[in-house]
Formats: sequence, C-alpha cells, structure tokens
Amino acid sequence: FLIHCEGTRFTEQKHQISMQVAEAKGLPKLKYHLLPRTKGFAVTVQCLRNVVSAVYDSTLNFRNNENPTLLGVLNGKKYHADLRIPLEEVPEDEQECSNWLHKLYQEKDAFQEEYYRTGTYPAVPIVPPRRPWTLLNWLFWALLLLYPLFKLLINMINSGSSLTLASFAFVIVMASVGVRWMIGVTEINKGSTYGNNDNKQKQK
Repeated sequence: FLIHCEGTRFTEQKHQISMQVAEAKGLPKLKYHLLPRTKGFAVTVQCLRNVVSAVYDSTLNFRNNENPTLLGVLNGKKYHADLRIPLEEVPEDEQECSNWLHKLYQEKDAFQEEYYRTGTYPAVPIVPPRRPWTLLNWLFWALLLLYPLFKLLINMINSGSSLTLASFAFVIVMASVGVRWMIGVTEINKGSTYGNNDNKQKQK
C-alpha cells in the first residue's frame, strides 16, 4: 500500500502555502518537503495494523539534480537514483501517530539537507549487484510479445502495397505522438493546483 502523505507534488508555490500552515499550527518549517497530511495516514495505519507489520519510509533523490521524466526514460536517458529505506514503528493513538509523522518529515528534511550539501546520505551506501537474470527475463518477454508485431510488419512489407505501408506508418507516428503528449501531462511543472485551493478558501 503506497501513500504520499504530502497529498500532492512539490512546487515552490505549494511549499510556501504549506509553510504558512506550519507556522499557523506552530510546527517546525520544512525546507524540501510539504507539510504531511496526517489524517489519512493515521486512518490507514489503524485499518492495516493487523494486516501489515511494518512501515517503510523512502526518500528518493537523483544525482546531479536530475529531473527524471517518463519521456526521458523512453528516450533512453539514464538516471542515477539514491534511496533510503528505514523501518519504523508507528504509534496507535491518532494524535501520537500524527506527531510521529510530523517528526518523520522533519528527519526526512534533515536527510535532504545533507544530501543537497554533500551529494550522499549520512549512512553507508548500499549498491545492489547487477544481476544478469533480470536482463534475460526482460529480453525473453520482449521477444515473445513483440514477435506478432514484427511478423505483421514483415507481412506488410512483403505485400508491396504502398497504401498499407503508409497507413501503418501513420498509425505508428500518431501513437508515438499521443503517448508523448500524455506523458508530458504528467510532468511536475504541469501538475495540479491541489493544495493551493485550501489557502484561497481560508483567505476568503
């Protein structure tokens, strides 16, 4: 079960609004995170306490201030990620759970500060070894699933029909343009204004 306690993606405008809320509630200000929304997290923990035994907190960074996108991945660009996953115990009481989550985000902010300052987390880095079976597994399924497409393409080329080839090429180009357009919508700078409306309503 994956939950993003901030409720939305980070932007400078949302961060300013979030820190205004932190100041109003007497909470420590965060430099690199939005204030977590604790209600949903507390309810989730209460409902899943007898189902799961642990909570994993992850903080992911990309080296050299890279900003990864799905479009970049499709274009074959390499991104180098650093990930931290500590195991923590969560209190049962809703208020204590809320306080725990705020404290966790203060720790995450401190780790982020260290990462921006030094380029590494304040711990011994763990680099998992490369395993050839992952590549072999990917190649097997790629060849198996792409075989019908290649067979169709060869049959079209052998047919010698210019109209058929042109239609096929048009469909491929339009599909590629459509996928890239949909991926572009997911970029952070085109994200929602979620989190901004709350502040506007409070000002009215």
